[in-house]
Amino acid sequence: MSDVENNDVQNNAVGGMQGVTVSREYGSGGGEIAARLAKRLGWQLINHEIVSQVATALGVSEEEAEAYDEHVDSFVSRILYTLSALTPPVVAAMPSQLTTDSRAFDHARRTVVEGAIAAGHVVIVGRGAQVLLADRRDVLHVRMVAPLEQRIKYVMQREGLDRPSAQTRIHLKDRDRAQYLMSEHRQNPADAHLYDILVNTGVLDLDSVVDLLALALERKATRLSTPVEELGPGAGLPLYPEPPGNFNSTLAEG
Repeated sequence: MSDVENNDVQNNAVGGMQGVTVSREYGSGGGEIAARLAKRLGWQLINHEIVSQVATALGVSEEEAEAYDEHVDSFVSRILYTLSALTPPVVAAMPSQLTTDSRAFDHARRTVVEGAIAAGHVVIVGRGAQVLLADRRDVLHVRMVAPLEQRIKYVMQREGLDRPSAQTRIHLKDRDRAQYLMSEHRQNPADAHLYDILVNTGVLDLDSVVDLLALALERKATRLSTPVEELGPGAGLPLYPEPPGNFNSTLAEG
């Protein structure tokens, strides 16, 4: 079967799924995995875009946008990276007066994420989307992690940095992203309960991870119409044939 035919079969299988959110430790390959997944699915990737083009759309200077982007995975960067991937109607719906005020940027970020999902079939990298879209069963939430040593090697290789610089960059990026999610959503990005699937890229190659995510997306699609009460690890399972080995009936009775 050709790649085109594989994509057609897979896209039919995912049916009403509207998107995938990708959270990642810096240097875990999450951005690259998201790009490959979007290409596999034929979906739109919403990640890093040309800052200057979107800065113009926001009415802020390129220097200002870059300054925000250099710090925390900031309000500006979230908007800049997502806006340019959206259709004109979504951009037109943005607030007319945007300043560097964090509330305005946060409102815009939320608008962008919600607009992207409304358009459908998108892979969103970061931007707090795993929290903003947490209640959407038609969105797959994933997180990429990897051992620090391997992340250092990844950043050294991809960004041409020496070891101390790569390690410092990883620390700052992870810290900024965590601080952002905590301050805006009172959530820790390392909380596994925010995701449908968490993958350690320390051993698995990136294409294998894409295979896993595509399968998870397909399987979650089959649960879209399942009643909430029939979801969960115990759905459809009978009682244990006998009490578990570590169950102490005396303690239970007390």
